[in-house]
Amino acid sequence: MAPTLDVARSASELRVVLGQLMRRLRAEHGFPISQGAVLGRLDREGPSTTSALAARERVRPQSMAHTVGELLAAGLVAKRPDPLDRRQVLLELTEQGATALAEDRRHREGWLARAIAEELTADERDVLAQAIPLLRRVTQSKV
Repeated sequence: MAPTLDVARSASELRVVLGQLMRRLRAEHGFPISQGAVLGRLDREGPSTTSALAARERVRPQSMAHTVGELLAAGLVAKRPDPLDRRQVLLELTEQGATALAEDRRHREGWLARAIAEELTADERDVLAQAIPLLRRVTQSKV
């Protein structure tokens, strides 16, 4: 089914607005967004291999290896053998990584929460809250 003009326009406007939001959140980050994404995923999902992280983040394994190398050098993640397959190496958050991630989240979410509270009416905040599951579905779409 070809998108209607309104759907195409909405998709275009949403892409622009989300891009602006992501750029603003990147500016609020304490570290590069690729590193934050890996730390966040390890925090939410637990230890993982570099190749699994690359697949989940939809980046090339070489790019993920570079990001992981930076996180290892900074002491934010650590390697350990996979107990089920000793040929595999798992990456996990260090205590320092968990602390840095928590501080970064507080900072970014603090900015976003303040912006939502100060810029939107109560009704607009309700609409935004209702849109979150819809946006989540769109991001998980196989289309």
